Amino acid sequence: MKRQFIAIISLLVAGMFYACTPATDSSQETATEVPEETAPMLSISPAPASPEYADAMLTVTGPSDGSVLASGDSIEFTYNATNYELGVITSDADQKPLANSGKGQHIHLILNNNPYYAIYEPEGFKLALDDGHYVALSFLSRSYHESVKNPEAYKVSQFTVGEGDSEEVDLSQPMLFYSRPKGTYTGADTESVLFDFYLANTEIGPGGNQVKVSINSDTTFMVDQWQPYVINGMPMGDNTIKIELVDSNGNLIDSPMNSVERTFTLEEGSSAM
Repeated sequence: MKRQFIAIISLLVAGMFYACTPATDSSQETATEVPEETAPMLSISPAPASPEYADAMLTVTGPSDGSVLASGDSIEFTYNATNYELGVITSDADQKPLANSGKGQHIHLILNNNPYYAIYEPEGFKLALDDGHYVALSFLSRSYHESVKNPEAYKVSQFTVGEGDSEEVDLSQPMLFYSRPKGTYTGADTESVLFDFYLANTEIGPGGNQVKVSINSDTTFMVDQWQPYVINGMPMGDNTIKIELVDSNGNLIDSPMNSVERTFTLEEGSSAM
């Protein structure tokens, strides 16, 4: 039988995670009878602190904002990272129980809130895109895929390829982008899974906008701090996360790049880099 859990996460309560569950008799905690099957305890908690890179900057020189590109051409994305080194392992990676890229620090490129492309070199990254309109988010990422969250570490732009839908999006509205989890996790990487998202033009906090996180359709958390989190206790196999930017009344905010659902996989075996 599916259960619904609701939790609120806040730095104001010292980063502790609270889950609301049906009340039970406390005397049952010492009972000797043990259920035949016990589901893993799903939890979400703030990730350990990371190097801030508060002065890191990212600039994008192509494709330019508002440009219209020829159909069928390869689209090249060119970046310049300042006060941030691409291709090196983040200094505290060996202290984090998180999946880590052996290729080092990189850039996440997200197009229309689809799964990101990991870019390790500032130049020469090309994509063949279908005709259509694209909203592009690029941000700096640590080697364990945790985003750098400062005002100069990301860029949002839009462009059109070919003769597809060219209606521009109001990029000044609140936006929520999904980053992690992504792909397949194996071995020890399945035990603690990074949950990370990116915000633009909005803040979240107690009593204000929040991010509603639904895991496998039966567990819901309300996140009110923009920071990375760690999810523990997810079952092996396919898992699904849906994130939604909601207002103080829990209503979905009608804005571009909101409400995203993603499926990823946890497998037994050796950890992958």
